[in-house]
Amino acid sequence: MPTSSEDLLSAAHDDADRTIDLRRRLHREPEIGLHLPRTQELVLEALAELPVDITTGGSTSSVVAVLRGARPGPTHLLRADMDGLPVQEDTGLPFASRNPGAMHACGHDLHTAMLLGAARLLAERRDEFAGQVVLMLQPGEEGFHGARYMLEEGLLDAVPGAPVSGAFALHVFANQSSGTVSVRPGPMMAAADHWLVTVRGRGGHASMPHAAADPVPVAAEIVLALQSLVTRRAPVFDPAVLTVAHLTAGSTDNVIPDTAFLEGTIRTLSAERRADLVASVRRVAEHVAAAHELTVEFEHREGYPVTVNDPGAADRVRAVARELFGADRSVAAREPLMGAEDFAYVLQRVPGAMAFLGACPAGTDLSSAAGNHSNLVVFDEDVLPAGAALYAAMALQALAA
Repeated sequence: MPTSSEDLLSAAHDDADRTIDLRRRLHREPEIGLHLPRTQELVLEALAELPVDITTGGSTSSVVAVLRGARPGPTHLLRADMDGLPVQEDTGLPFASRNPGAMHACGHDLHTAMLLGAARLLAERRDEFAGQVVLMLQPGEEGFHGARYMLEEGLLDAVPGAPVSGAFALHVFANQSSGTVSVRPGPMMAAADHWLVTVRGRGGHASMPHAAADPVPVAAEIVLALQSLVTRRAPVFDPAVLTVAHLTAGSTDNVIPDTAFLEGTIRTLSAERRADLVASVRRVAEHVAAAHELTVEFEHREGYPVTVNDPGAADRVRAVARELFGADRSVAAREPLMGAEDFAYVLQRVPGAMAFLGACPAGTDLSSAAGNHSNLVVFDEDVLPAGAALYAAMALQALAA
């Protein structure tokens, strides 16, 4: 008989010590970017005991493991990211980062440990599904486009003749009730774009601004103009966030500098709004500068696209989570998160979903808990078996024999 949700969750709890141990080993040794040799080593060590076919990346430290069911069938992908952030950890945890300036501040260590816990659950139940599960363990999610590299290396064709037909990813969230799964159809996370503007003027003595071409007030005027751009340009039902996050100019009190520099981010939930906002930031910067007879250099660095959940896949996540954890732990996310995710690249090619798993420690107020990316963030390890069970249940549901 197929494993019940109750039995699957119980098995995940029985295996929790191994899942927690791996999470802590990963947490002690965070690595940043596309090349994570120690992380990859720990992942391969954990996979060595399982009946999987393993491929490692050529351009990154990625790992792809294929677990085959009892009979031929479709292919379902489960993804976990593995990289940390350039953050100095100050949690005081006994297993805190040993690598100066690096920390698993976004919970990727939990994702990896949960996915490998799910792999063990699935390996024990291979006779219950037809087809294969592709375990996608990726580096470089934090701004390095790791998923895109894996796609370029043939991720979706990891099983010849049976390309990936569905995908699922989990992300822990420190400001959501522990053990609660939230998901929504359509946009789940935003597209992210990075823009940079250099205002070029002419330097001079601060006592004689009329003899110079001061870029500082022009940069300030650009900032103020950008603050009203979204409210006057973007429809309320197609939202956007535009932030100026960095502004710098000059070196001392009595010198007008040649240049002023500003940069920021654009977050949008549609391709149309994304293109419009990028073009609008350029236009505002150029025309404000031109009004003062100055020029600007504009640079746009394209980030991740919108993370769009397939409606049917989102419904399945809610149903599976409800079966595993109860109706009160399976909730519809009211709105997208304006952060960005490179799992979006996978969801552009394959119908699937990304869901959030709450991991706020017991006794901590949700509104005041240190959030993802904080040097003080602490995630509730009690969610590890829940995440492993959810990963496994999603694959079993998709590939039911």
